[in-house]
Amino acid sequence: MKGLVSICCFISLLVLTTAEEEVLDSILRDRSHIEQTLRLAAEENSGDYAAALQKLRKIYHSSIKPMEQAYKYNELRQHEISDGEITSKPMVLFLGPWSVGKSSMINYLLGLQDTPYQLYTGAEPTTSEFTVIMHGEKIRSIEGIVMAADSSRSFSPLEKFGQNFLEKLVGIEMPHKLLERVTFVDTPGIIENRKQQERGYPFNDVCQWFIDRADLIFVVFDPTKLDVGLELEMLFRQLKGRESQIRIILNKADSLATQDLMRVYGALFWSLAPLINVTEPPRVYVSSFWPYEYAPDTSRDLFKREEISLLEDLNQVIENRLENKIAFIRQHGIRVRIHGLLVDRYVQTFKDKMSFFSDPELVFKEIVEDPDKFYIFKSILAKTNVSKFDLPNRDAYRDFFGINPVSSFKQLSAQCSYMGGCLLEKIERAITHDLPTLLSSINSGKNPSLSSCEVTGCGEKPKNRYRRN
Repeated sequence: MKGLVSICCFISLLVLTTAEEEVLDSILRDRSHIEQTLRLAAEENSGDYAAALQKLRKIYHSSIKPMEQAYKYNELRQHEISDGEITSKPMVLFLGPWSVGKSSMINYLLGLQDTPYQLYTGAEPTTSEFTVIMHGEKIRSIEGIVMAADSSRSFSPLEKFGQNFLEKLVGIEMPHKLLERVTFVDTPGIIENRKQQERGYPFNDVCQWFIDRADLIFVVFDPTKLDVGLELEMLFRQLKGRESQIRIILNKADSLATQDLMRVYGALFWSLAPLINVTEPPRVYVSSFWPYEYAPDTSRDLFKREEISLLEDLNQVIENRLENKIAFIRQHGIRVRIHGLLVDRYVQTFKDKMSFFSDPELVFKEIVEDPDKFYIFKSILAKTNVSKFDLPNRDAYRDFFGINPVSSFKQLSAQCSYMGGCLLEKIERAITHDLPTLLSSINSGKNPSLSSCEVTGCGEKPKNRYRRN
């Protein structure tokens, strides 16, 4: 008899569980538009993509990195490009106040809601770590110290922020079609009454590191957290110059009536206007990014269109990831070239001003303190194809040469070898020919395969600039 009662209870529980699942399915939103807009079902030719990345890596190592190392560019900009960064997927960064729905949005995009692998969410501040969600063959969690130690990833430079930060860094790998093309980074929510010292690591510096490498930056707000405090104001200062990557999201929009939503939208613009000083403000998306149905009597069609627009923005970044990577390496090459030309000019000026009775330290101190007196920056603009807007800060070279003696650098004319060629000619060819050619081959659909000489690393004979041709 007891066995019969147990079986009846089990059947009742099973029926109840099935009924709950049906109710849950009825309130969950249809996700088919996500897969359709992001083209998750489409197959892509990974072979061509890998060949283009190999070609890009070859150009960087053979033509840009030698000058970068010869003139210690990393000590000026503190940005070293690793192989992991060249081959990394586009990065989407989520920023904003606490409990505005950043983690819920990632759960929604990846379909992790109500699974054991969803990011933890709640009304209180829940995310205290920088969480990197990336593709892997199986689901697993990776400690920050392991991520920083792995040179094949692009996160090894994060070691400079200290062990306290690495304890607040976590990686999550999972086999997901979207993560094959993009990496998500969830950040701790901004709490205005918390001081930087309380975090135990330089929060703003860490945010800047991710901002500099992000292809798309989602700054998320909700109707209850529109006030801009000191920490959020500092964050927007760090976003200066990255306006094209910024997307503002007004989340949880279905929690308000239409008239109230219009007031909140205006209040958000009013709060952000002093922080985003550009002619065309960033795009603001208004919707509710979570898996459940919109609240009744709200602008459901508007929210759906806004969500699709955001997904199209994300898909555009994914589709253009290779072009953006080439443009990034070319921009880096331009900066390295300008740095090499400036160091060369400093060295040449120092040699010209030195005499037998001169004090080397006093002579160079005069040059570094007032480079305009010796036309160092103006001469670069006059003789080379350099934009004045690309020139670095003059004060940066005072600090740079304070660490690196001018006597430790050779002039560009001496940076040539029979097998390796001249550094200046190689980086100029990469900027003006090799990288644009690679970009055009991708746009035309050609396979940018490596030639045999590029694979084996053949040297080239340097051009004799004094010989008449």
